[in-house]
Amino acid sequence: MVARLAAVGLLLLSACDAQVAKVTPSAPGTVGGAENWASHNAGADESAYSRLAAINTKTVGRLGLTWWHDLPGEASLEATPLAIDGVLYFTGAYGAVYAMDGVTGRLLWSHDPKTWKHNPAKMRFGFAANRGVAYAGGRVFSAAYDGRLFALDAKKGKLLWSVETTPRDGGQTITGAPRVFNGKVIIGHGGADFGARGYVTAYDQATGKQAWRFYTAPGSPEENRGDPAMELAAATWSGEYWKTGTGGAAWDNFTFDPELNRIYVGTANAAPYDAEARSPGAGDSLYTASIVALDADTGRYVWHYQVNPRDSWDFDCTQQMTLADLTIDGQPRKVLMQAPKNGFFYVLDRHTGRLISAEKIGKATWAERIDLETGRPVEASNLRDAAGDAVTWPSPTGAHGWQSMSFSPRTGLVYIPYMQNGERVATARPRQGDVSMAALSTGSTPADPMDGKGALLAWDPIAQKARWKVPLDTLWNGGVLSTGGDLVFQGAADGYVSAYHAGTGKRLWRFDAGHGVIAAPMSYAVDGRQYVAVLVGYGASAAIGSDVMNVGWKWGAPRRLLVFALDGRQQLPTTQPRDMTVRALDDPTLKIRPEDVAAGQQLFMRCATCHGRDLVGAGGPAPDLRESQIALDPEMFWTVVRDGALLQRGMPQFADLTPEQMVQLYAYIRAGAREAIGKQGGRTVAAR
Repeated sequence: MVARLAAVGLLLLSACDAQVAKVTPSAPGTVGGAENWASHNAGADESAYSRLAAINTKTVGRLGLTWWHDLPGEASLEATPLAIDGVLYFTGAYGAVYAMDGVTGRLLWSHDPKTWKHNPAKMRFGFAANRGVAYAGGRVFSAAYDGRLFALDAKKGKLLWSVETTPRDGGQTITGAPRVFNGKVIIGHGGADFGARGYVTAYDQATGKQAWRFYTAPGSPEENRGDPAMELAAATWSGEYWKTGTGGAAWDNFTFDPELNRIYVGTANAAPYDAEARSPGAGDSLYTASIVALDADTGRYVWHYQVNPRDSWDFDCTQQMTLADLTIDGQPRKVLMQAPKNGFFYVLDRHTGRLISAEKIGKATWAERIDLETGRPVEASNLRDAAGDAVTWPSPTGAHGWQSMSFSPRTGLVYIPYMQNGERVATARPRQGDVSMAALSTGSTPADPMDGKGALLAWDPIAQKARWKVPLDTLWNGGVLSTGGDLVFQGAADGYVSAYHAGTGKRLWRFDAGHGVIAAPMSYAVDGRQYVAVLVGYGASAAIGSDVMNVGWKWGAPRRLLVFALDGRQQLPTTQPRDMTVRALDDPTLKIRPEDVAAGQQLFMRCATCHGRDLVGAGGPAPDLRESQIALDPEMFWTVVRDGALLQRGMPQFADLTPEQMVQLYAYIRAGAREAIGKQGGRTVAAR
């Protein structure tokens, strides 16, 4: 029997926190002490927690902007900066690395990997996004969207080495931040949605030489033969699965466990989404939608826990995996905690991978519960087998996305950027392309007023229940930072960065950032002064989910790094506020054919990832084409789309589109602009 959880606290290793802690965190991997933020989520434990406490519940009212830095040319900003000995390191949308003085904001150096020049074809596989860098031994490690991992000299930004981690002609891209451990640096890749077979690779930090690679899904029988981990996985697939694609890419988080010398890898959805298409009859499709533990020195398989066997819902398990020591039934346990997409919060034993507990953090109707004996979900009976429409929560956006949660050892709580959104499955089995994200949240009044919205959720991982919840009017919000000052910081899509009381959820401070926030804040100190920093730049998945994620930000709003400190007195320049009015452009003399519009609508699926679902832009990572002068002028439209005139600025080139297809795509955009004008009075201008 799995032991019941008891809410019994432990003393912290850190004496300053001992009087208030319920749990003991794993030792953070720091460089230069607590003043630094040395890894994507602060330390090796991936807690996204800072022990700094000068900014606290009593002083936060004095918090103000001390400096900011505009980032012209950038789009959606998802990275969390590192702070190493007074220098901030972070990335922009296409993997450009910036180094700035943490006190003055002076740009020290920048490095652009120039994906547009190195491998422009990769730019067509999705929107630009990058979540940051890693640091070790005077080197900064980062990855480009096109699949390169590179090392830079931390002092000067000089390129030390670069290695191709993915095939040049494949659909694999990189958006996640690497991690460092034991003289190695590890990275995965995206592409699960295109069927790419997932893997993670560790490289030598000094040379870039490959140390080991682990595949997160099996290959052909010949490739699997003699590899126990792949043979184990292959037994959970049927048919010629290696020909249809497997998925399972590890596109975001990794966690290094220095105590057990292990790497924990979170994997993505299986592909195709339709389980019957990829593995007819049966099969759990390992190691997709799983947490896999590997030996850090060799990359060999140790254990796995599959969150969603036979995944059919695009329920990635790539979210952050946080390590801690919890007291369970009076006994200390080394645990791994995760809030994946599927709406449950999991606590696993790090030694064995055995499930300790799992409970719903919100609306999750795809499963009744998680069976603690088997570790498997007890799925709702109507989703895989029932004919006709089926409705389920959460949607593929997830109850928790890639945005960082934070674990505070002072309160013993995990702070989660929660989302509530459903999907409609319109076939007897969910098939790729048949789901409608957020279709339940628009139009008429939703059955649940929280649908299509988010929240900041304080979760007790021992009692497995919510302690408090702050509702947010927006769905797609930023990651979370908790601190030793008993504060929780989060930026949101509404453009505000807020600080909440970690124990009660009461908002104590907020700042108008002038644009939506999806990145997570972090904290560092220089010469005894504490700072809080956050990147501001809404977008990314907001485009493809723009039916509920569009909150009125317009393309072209400044993207910035904001840095706060006590008694900061700087003020941002005034920027355009949120505005839901579509300022569509049109040429009333232009005649368009209905058949071209219909064909163009199908072609636009290639554009929707960046420019918005059904032409509804979300302010990033690309403009709303109904408002674009370029999309109004046929010659300019051809020059940009076919000839690649804006390739260097992030707009992919589509030289394979025929002249007829270009006419159809143009017609669909023009029809959408006219519809917007008819609905809300956009302006009409003549084409040049």
